[in-house]
Parts: sequence; structure tokens; C-alpha cells
Amino acid sequence: MQHNASRLTVSVALCTYNGSRFIAEQLRSILTQSPPPDQLVISDDGSTDGTLDVVRAELAAQPARARAMLQVTILENASPLGVTRNFESAVRACTGDIIALSDQDDVWVPGRLARAKETFVARPELLLLHSDARLVDDDGVPIGQTLFEAIEFTPGEQREVKDGHALAVLVRRNVVTGATVLFRRNLLNHAIPFSDVWVHDEWLAIIASIVGTVDFDSEQVIDYRQHTGNQIGAAKPTLRVKISRLREPRDERNQHLVGRVEALLGRVIGLGEAVPTGVVEIVTKKLEHERFRRDLPVTPLFRVVPVLREASAGGYRRYGRAHYDVLRDLVQPDT
Repeated sequence: MQHNASRLTVSVALCTYNGSRFIAEQLRSILTQSPPPDQLVISDDGSTDGTLDVVRAELAAQPARARAMLQVTILENASPLGVTRNFESAVRACTGDIIALSDQDDVWVPGRLARAKETFVARPELLLLHSDARLVDDDGVPIGQTLFEAIEFTPGEQREVKDGHALAVLVRRNVVTGATVLFRRNLLNHAIPFSDVWVHDEWLAIIASIVGTVDFDSEQVIDYRQHTGNQIGAAKPTLRVKISRLREPRDERNQHLVGRVEALLGRVIGLGEAVPTGVVEIVTKKLEHERFRRDLPVTPLFRVVPVLREASAGGYRRYGRAHYDVLRDLVQPDT
């Protein structure tokens, strides 16, 4: 039976690492949501700057009634696990129907949780929801760009997702940012353990697109802070950055891309009947494409014919960033 909005419980998985500068503001933005979350899980990755002292002080400063209604779990990693494993640790401890991921340095817009809960109640098939965000600087001042603009989440890609084809987008590239993600806890039945060669948000998103429905909220429901301490941030690549990527050695990156798809295919096969018909073929074709790219000749001139042949067959359009990846494969040095 589907929960109504008031009974749908929400856990927040908040990961911290030397975040004492911003964590109090983020905590306040979470705890003052109306309604507030039912559970807050904080997993600290070995901070040395007093982050957890700030956390405990902020929690203690909350009204007694609010503290009594909130279940708080604080996990302290003796040695750093890294971003992906830290988030895995946090979500494993979550008990809510819905899990919201949270970075330590952002700010949630008032009403964010209520809006998301209503969406999940109205759409029982929805497994994962992500959103746009307003990009802000260290001081919380808008920098004049949204998250979707920064990652170049195109209108065409957005239409595909809205039409129920999120996997077709995500098999080409990731467009889901973890700081904006909420998902049903039963996604973990398929996604745990997280892959060692995927970032947590990418992994959750593509597994969700395989076993359920992924959608996005076009509203900017968080302020996504961009600063030098970001472990993972968002910045629209300039022309200079794009050109510089064309000069980077291709061998290590391409082997990494192959490894990611190999890991995904292994998980997909392991999920058995939970995976719809045709998905194994899609991921297998993606793997063939990435192996083709990895195995291209060392000499750029000798790549021209096979690359153009693969482009003509639609491989770059279906499994990559089309013309940019074609150019990349034609000009990047091998080592």
C-alpha cells in the first residue's frame, strides 16, 4: 500500500570531511525543513578540523521538541573511506522510505523535502529524483549559473528523461548530481555494494534507471556551493578546458571507461529478473563501444577510418557524446 505524504518517512544521508566552515548552515537548512526529516545520518570521514564538534553543537541548539522527534546517527570513520564508500556507509544506516543525499557545504531551499515527498507519493513508480540547483560561491552568493547549465543537461536529454528513457541518457554520460538526489530505500537492494569504479551518484542513478524510473525536478531546490574545497563540484567547461582535454593522454581514461561498463554489466547480469528485457544488450553494446575506443591504433592517422565507421554506425551517438568523442578519439595522444 502506498504511503500518504505525512507517513512517508525521510532519512538524510549527510557525509562530512573537514567541513566545519559550512556544516552548521547546511544542518540548519535541513532541520528547518517543513516537515523536517525523520532521520539524520551523518558519516564523517576522519575530519581533523572539528567538524563533528560543530555538528553536535548545532544539534544541541535545536529546540527540544525537534530533537526529540529526530533520530540522529553519527558514524565516525577511523580512517577515511573516500566519498563513495562514505556515502555507502551513510545510506546503509538509513531507515526511511526515502533517502536524501546531502553534501556538507550546500543549503537546502525551504520546502524542498515537502516538494519531493509529494512527488514520490504521486508517482509510486518513481525510484530516484534529482534536480537543478543554483550555483553559489563560498559566501553563498549566486554566480549566475544553474547546475543544469553547468553540466550542459540539454533540452533533448531532458525530454528523453521525461519520456522514460533515462537509461539512454545515462549510458552516454552522467547528468545526476548527488547533492540533489532523493531515492526510495529499496533501490539499495540492487545498488549495494556500490561499485569501486563509479562515483556513488552515478552508480545510484544508472542502477535506478535500469530497475525503475528516474526523473528530475527542474526547480533549483538547493544552493550548490562551488569552492576550492569541493571534492566533487560543477563548473561548465570553458572552450580552453575542452581543448585541453583533447590533448590529454587517452589510454588510462579509456581503460577506466571500459572497467566501469564491465562492472555495470556484471551487476546487471547479477540482478537477474529485476532487469527488464533488452537492458543486458544495451550495456553489452556500450561495453563493445568502449572497448573499440580503447583499442584504437596508437597513431592518430590510423584511427580515422575506424572512428568514422563507428560514427556512421551510430555508436558515438548512442553510447557517448557524439561529435566531441569522435574528435577526442581522432586527436588525443595515446600516452
